[in-house]
Amino acid sequence: MIFGRWKLAAMAVAAVAMTGCAGVNMHKGAVIDDQLVATIQPGVDNKASVEKLLGRPSFTGQFSDTDWYYVARDTKQVAFRNPSVLRQTALLVRFDQGGNVASIHRSGKELVASVDPSNRRTPTLGRERSFFDEIFGNIGSVGAGMAPGQ
Repeated sequence: MIFGRWKLAAMAVAAVAMTGCAGVNMHKGAVIDDQLVATIQPGVDNKASVEKLLGRPSFTGQFSDTDWYYVARDTKQVAFRNPSVLRQTALLVRFDQGGNVASIHRSGKELVASVDPSNRRTPTLGRERSFFDEIFGNIGSVGAGMAPGQ
C-alpha cells in the first residue's frame, strides 16, 4: 500500500516535470495572408491599396520609401533552449516613382543566418600581455623623458 502511494506520487511529479518541456509556438512580425498577397498586381495596385490589404509595412527602404518590407517569423521554443525557426517570410513590395506596385518578391527560411562567435574573445594582432603587465606595465612610462609642455 505504501509502495503504491510512492508510485502514484512519482508519476504525478514526472507528469508535472514533463509539462515544463512542452514546446511554445510563437509568431512575431506581420501577419501575411497568402491569398491577399496573391491579389496584389504590379501596375494595378498602389501604396494605398497595399496598405489596406496588408497594413503598414514592418519597415521601409533605408534610402527611399519605394520599398516596403513585411517580415514574419514563426518559432518554437522548448523549456529554456533557444527558439528554433519553423517558418520565416520576408515580403518585399517595390513601388515605382508614381506609387504603383512595380514588383513583389518573397523569400523564406533560407535567409536565416547562424552566427557563431569566436570563443567569446576577439582575436587581435600584437603582443600577448599578462594580467600584471596590463596593471603595472605603464608605471613610470607616462611622461617619461619629456619636458613639460611637449
